[in-house]
Amino acid sequence: MQQSYIYIFMIVSLLIKGSVLYSVARLVSSSLGFPLMPGTVVLGLLMIAYTAVGGLWAVMVTDILQFVILTAAVLIIIPLAFDAAGGVQQFLHFSPEGFFDVVNGEYSWGFIFAFALYHIFYIGGNWTFVQRYTSVDTPKSASKVAYLFAGLYIISPVLWMLPPMLYKLIDPSLQGADTENAYLLVCKHVLPAGLMGLILTGMYFSTSASANTALNVVSAVFTNDIYKGRINPAASDKKLMSVARLSSWCFGLGMIAIALIVPYIGGIVEFTLSIAAVTGGPLLAPPIWALFSKRLSGTATLWITGISLAANLVFKIVLPFTADVRLNRADEMLLGVGLPFLMLLVFEIYARWKGGISEEYLHLLQVRAKRKVETKTTDPEEAAAIRQQNIFGLKVISFSWRLSQY
Repeated sequence: MQQSYIYIFMIVSLLIKGSVLYSVARLVSSSLGFPLMPGTVVLGLLMIAYTAVGGLWAVMVTDILQFVILTAAVLIIIPLAFDAAGGVQQFLHFSPEGFFDVVNGEYSWGFIFAFALYHIFYIGGNWTFVQRYTSVDTPKSASKVAYLFAGLYIISPVLWMLPPMLYKLIDPSLQGADTENAYLLVCKHVLPAGLMGLILTGMYFSTSASANTALNVVSAVFTNDIYKGRINPAASDKKLMSVARLSSWCFGLGMIAIALIVPYIGGIVEFTLSIAAVTGGPLLAPPIWALFSKRLSGTATLWITGISLAANLVFKIVLPFTADVRLNRADEMLLGVGLPFLMLLVFEIYARWKGGISEEYLHLLQVRAKRKVETKTTDPEEAAAIRQQNIFGLKVISFSWRLSQY
């Protein structure tokens, strides 16, 4: 059962991160004039090599450094973009009609509600984010990471969306797929060449870090849960490291293949929202629900995931071609998130009425009790090694930050 869930999650992770690679390739292609398809392959290979060699440490150090650089850059771009657009009053009064409407066309209040619910599950249950929570020293630190992440998730869209919105006023002719390049175009319009290069580098590495993290997670899951768990339980650490690096290349090549087909299936927005609607609720809602429920069993989780995922695929792929039945964006997202949520609620009510408690919850209580005993007897050598790793990471970040200032 656990293996089935892992297989599904690995496939979906590759689909999502394939779209991330496409975004990075589009970024470089539009800013430097490189062909999109060859650029996608080259950037994908660089991501794979980076992850296979550096692992989680490389990804996290890059995240921290590029967060600082990009935050500073975004705060510089916003006033420059306002100035190029003619100021705040010009932006407010001469933007196209309906430009500031909260809902528009297929993006209705129902879509906003479902999409917000999806992101609650996504932030808490996506493997790439969970890895951030589990890579710190204590549960309290993990809680701080989650709160900081949630706060930035609310603020950052405003900071990142303002410049491309302002560019609509600077160049009203931008239409269709070219709107995906709006942020880079406004950067090229208002920034000098040197700062533009820094922005481009920061955006590339910060965006690619998401794909790198996914490759690292998927490779680790395959190595530990599938290869060591089922194929070769007696594998040595050296063998596991070799398998992890090889699997990083295999999964990375799959990610490149997915990125190459994104332009042919509606572009990045269509692809991302479709993957979110079809897979987000079925895969992410049950694990998040299980954190607060002592009745949700593994079997029920798998059934709820399978049924809701199958229903979403039927409405997304089968019915449009067999019966010409197509859901709009809002209904698609509501079905994708609402169906697993409703099934979880019905099961919770039924289990409470029956008075049952899942075996997984009882096992969790045993694990927690065992961990409390283990934390009281911390290995001094392990603690010293952890401190040494943290010091090394801080030195790398400090050196990189100084180097970026030149």
